[in-house]
Amino acid sequence: MSATTQPIFIIGTGRSGSRSMFKMLSGVPGVEIYHEFVCTHVQKLACLYFMNKISHEAAKQELMTLHGAGIHYSEADLWIDSSNKLSWLIQPLAELFPKAKFLNIVRDGRKVAGSFFYKLAAEIYDDRSTAALTQWLADPSAVPVPPPEKKYWWNIPQPGQPFHDAFPGYSQFERICYHWQECNRVVRDGLAPLPDAQKLTVRLEDITKDPEILAQMIRFIGLDYQDDYFDYLQTPQNVFFPMDFKIAGPQLAAFEAICTPMMRELGYDGTELYDVKY
Repeated sequence: MSATTQPIFIIGTGRSGSRSMFKMLSGVPGVEIYHEFVCTHVQKLACLYFMNKISHEAAKQELMTLHGAGIHYSEADLWIDSSNKLSWLIQPLAELFPKAKFLNIVRDGRKVAGSFFYKLAAEIYDDRSTAALTQWLADPSAVPVPPPEKKYWWNIPQPGQPFHDAFPGYSQFERICYHWQECNRVVRDGLAPLPDAQKLTVRLEDITKDPEILAQMIRFIGLDYQDDYFDYLQTPQNVFFPMDFKIAGPQLAAFEAICTPMMRELGYDGTELYDVKY
C-alpha cells in the first residue's frame, strides 16, 4: 500500500454531484480521481455485500484487489473515487484504509428520485432487471447470476432489512425512492463510528450556493480552495439531456410515504422543491 497516498471516497445516493466532483477535480496537480472506479465490479460487490450474499472478509478481499491495487500503484498525493456504489461498503473500506476520508454529498430526495426515474430510466430498477435479480436470489442454482451490468444490480431488501415486506409490491419509481431512503440510512450508520476528522457530510444545495461551505469541503479533501470551484458548480455537469423534472401527484405521495423520515433527518422536509437551471 502506498505510504503517502491519501485515499478519499466521495459517496452518496447518486444524482447528487459525484460526477461533478470528478470533473471539477480532474487535472488538479497531485490528484488521481475516478468516477465510479471499476463500476461493473463494485456495483455488484456492493449489492452482494448489502444483501448478505458474501461475507465481510470476502468483500474486503475484493476491494483490496480493486481499490487496494489502485491506491498501491498511485503516485498521487490524493487518490479519489467519487462513487455512490461505495456508500454500501463503508465499513470494509474503513477497515482496509484506516486513514481514508469519506465525503458524503446528499441532495433533496425529490430531485434525486425524479432524476433517476426520468434520466436513468431502464438502467435503474426496471421491472425486467429487478425480476431477474429477484429470481436469482430466490434460487441461485436454478438460473445464472445476472451479468455485471448496472441495470441488474440495485439492492433488494432481504429478510430483517427495512422495507423487505413492502418492496415486492413497489413500482419502479417506488424502488428508486427506497434506494434514496435506504442508501442515506446506510451511509449515516456506516459513518457514525468514524472519527470526525475522517468524515464530512454536505448538501449539494449548500455547496452550490455558499462558497464558505464549499471551501470547507475542499479543505477537508486536502486541497486549497479556489473561486473557480464555486463558479464551476453553478452549472450542472452530469447532464444526459438538459431538462429539469419535478415529481408531483401520485409520485410525490409515493415518495413521501417512503422517504419522509430521511427528508426530515437531512433538513429537507417542508422545503420548497427548487428548479435546476441548465
